[in-house]
Amino acid sequence: MGDRWHVEVDRSVCIGSGMCVNHAPDGFRLDSARQSHPTDEDQDANEHLLAAAEGCPVEAITLTLAGSGEVVFPPEE
Repeated sequence: MGDRWHVEVDRSVCIGSGMCVNHAPDGFRLDSARQSHPTDEDQDANEHLLAAAEGCPVEAITLTLAGSGEVVFPPEE
């Protein structure tokens, strides 16, 4: 069994670009106000979710390891 990531979107930062949905259509959806939401808070780790987080123009997406809370993205400086 692989890693699972906890996916959060800071909707106070989200600008509704839709890049997350383009990178990971199974992982995100936009509501009627064009705010991003994860389709499930805990998802199997995969390159599409990481690409969505990395491609967010305002870095509104946070990925952490489900269970431990260890940050996957954004990298800690």
